[in-house]
Amino acid sequence: MIIQIDHLVKRFGQNEVLKDVSLGVNKGEVISIIGSSGSGKSTLLRCINLLESYQSGSIQFEGKNILSSIKEINSYRAQVGMIFQSFNLFSHLSVLENCVIGQMKVLKKSRADSERLALETLEKVGLAQFAKTSVMTLSGGQKQRVAIARTLCMEPKVLLFDEPTSALDPEMVGEVLNVIKSLALEHRTMIIVTHEMSFAKEVSDRVLFMDKGIILEDGTPDQLFNNPKEERTKEFLSRFRTQ
Repeated sequence: MIIQIDHLVKRFGQNEVLKDVSLGVNKGEVISIIGSSGSGKSTLLRCINLLESYQSGSIQFEGKNILSSIKEINSYRAQVGMIFQSFNLFSHLSVLENCVIGQMKVLKKSRADSERLALETLEKVGLAQFAKTSVMTLSGGQKQRVAIARTLCMEPKVLLFDEPTSALDPEMVGEVLNVIKSLALEHRTMIIVTHEMSFAKEVSDRVLFMDKGIILEDGTPDQLFNNPKEERTKEFLSRFRTQ
């Protein structure tokens, strides 16, 4: 078990956003999290990445509590990398520099080694020809692929995707999903919050349905999409089937 979450509770003021959430993630497993907006999906990812504090419960990474054992938060985030809806790129830097800076500052790698891995990774996501380009000139889909490449350059053990296609125009969604599919084929450990149901069905080992701060249902894609147990899951999925 690479990540173990036990009885996690997260509140914003009086609003309990995560209610006693427990989840185990195996190495090499691809988990998609689906559910309505406000169900706690993104908050769960942000707690795993220590972007949000939580009131009670625990998160363990490789058997160690992330609050008590991790001295350097940037080092932890290099191992548990997060890709955001809104890219979060350094807009004043080139594509290549976005992929180099973290390696040099956090991993203390040389520029030569950092650039070598950055170019290999940009090739992987189909953007090597844009290495010297300002990220400001890229399309949304290209920016998100740079964001994925930047995270991969840190050689993370876990990848967290927070609705990676929600800020994209429809014609750009496919290019980003194809990159994530290729990573799934490499058996990378990934937790993906997504509204793309067919994608979740195709790439996931497990799919979680979250509702009102709890994991209401957890199963294989076949179980969850074709034979959901909970009425709330059935109601949620019926909206996508009729679209």
